Amino acid sequence: MASDPLDTFMTWMRVEQGRSINTLSAYQRDLNNYQIWLAKQKTTILKVTVQHLERFVAHLRATGKAPKSVARQFAAVRMFHRYLTQEGIRTDNPAALVDGVKVPSSLPKALAEEDVARLLSSVTGVDSFARRDRALLEFLYATGARVAEVCGLSMSDIDMEDSLVRLFGKGAKERIVPFGRLCHDALSDYFDLGGRPTLTPEQWASREDSDAVFLGVHGTRLSRQAAWNIVRKYGEIAKIKNLSPHALRHSCATHMLVHGADLRVVQELLGHASVSTTQIYTKVDNEVLYEMYREAHPRARAK
Repeated sequence: MASDPLDTFMTWMRVEQGRSINTLSAYQRDLNNYQIWLAKQKTTILKVTVQHLERFVAHLRATGKAPKSVARQFAAVRMFHRYLTQEGIRTDNPAALVDGVKVPSSLPKALAEEDVARLLSSVTGVDSFARRDRALLEFLYATGARVAEVCGLSMSDIDMEDSLVRLFGKGAKERIVPFGRLCHDALSDYFDLGGRPTLTPEQWASREDSDAVFLGVHGTRLSRQAAWNIVRKYGEIAKIKNLSPHALRHSCATHMLVHGADLRVVQELLGHASVSTTQIYTKVDNEVLYEMYREAHPRARAK
């Protein structure tokens, strides 16, 4: 019995491409939906035409999905069809003849520096959870790390002596990132008695949990959702609407550029594969520059 092309594709993505669990889950979900749609069209992956794919994109748009979501789903379909051609499962690639889905460019919304200061000072308690939350917020802003990278941190990844951390980004790519004194102090306070040791259970559920830097309420590794909730909680206390962990990553990058950091340095710190991704933040930098000009130049707002 022949193997299911989708199964072999997902294995290739995991083994050959080294994609993360989150990426694999997203691809599996998008391609499952694609195949369900194909079945309703009474066709299969081996018989798909350009016209089918154009109708599929129109179907995604008609469901009210955001352009970015449509582009992401169609990108999964394109990669799947490219794989089918490379492996000789199909002799042609109809997806290559379909125009990509354009996504309106949008600038990341960085916080003002005073908003970050207000957020980081909003953690006022001294109990173990307050120490953890303070360390989490300081770490997100200090390193610009993705929330998944932070939740995946192990104790062996942090070098407190030199204030360095090893992060594993997309595709399991490793990078070393420094963190500053205030983040170091918050981590030290969290690692001290009354902090992380208080959150440890009598018996670990797994070694994976015992190595985790940030622990949840039951002594297990802090989940991404829990980290999001912590950030939102203190965002509300600091009166910052719709705050997300990624906003702190944006803020870290933007503030470094505003204060003179080299674009390539910021690229390395954030773990961007291409500098073109990091260049988005230079546009944010320009917005700050323009606003400062409008506020400071005596004739900028002249009637």
